[in-house]
Amino acid sequence: MRSLAVAALIAGVMLVGSTGSASATTGKGQLFHDGNIVRTVVNPARIPHQGSDPFYSVTNGVDGQLGIAGVAPGDGPYHGGAWAVNVVTFKEGVSPYVLTSDEAVFAAEAAGDVTVVRTPDADFRCPVQP
Repeated sequence: MRSLAVAALIAGVMLVGSTGSASATTGKGQLFHDGNIVRTVVNPARIPHQGSDPFYSVTNGVDGQLGIAGVAPGDGPYHGGAWAVNVVTFKEGVSPYVLTSDEAVFAAEAAGDVTVVRTPDADFRCPVQP
């Protein structure tokens, strides 16, 4: 049940800015990558325990927080959006702030502001557009 909730959260984060009717199965979404916003084609397919591209989903971030892609086309070992899901949670007593890159996630974790938990049951495929 937890993996379904995480997958639903990820799909919800990625649908920010989606277009089309509520019944559409494919839309356009946005993610952060290296401080910039990149586009996605939102038709996530579950691939439990098969993700290779790091993806960070912030569970209790501020308004405007998007999912965070660790890689994108032309950047490192991008595997077409085979996302290895990591759930990022701001610790109690820490005021959340926007995280826009994997480096920002690593820095927040090193500062003790967040926990990062690898959640392989929630791995999914969804490509990033160059």
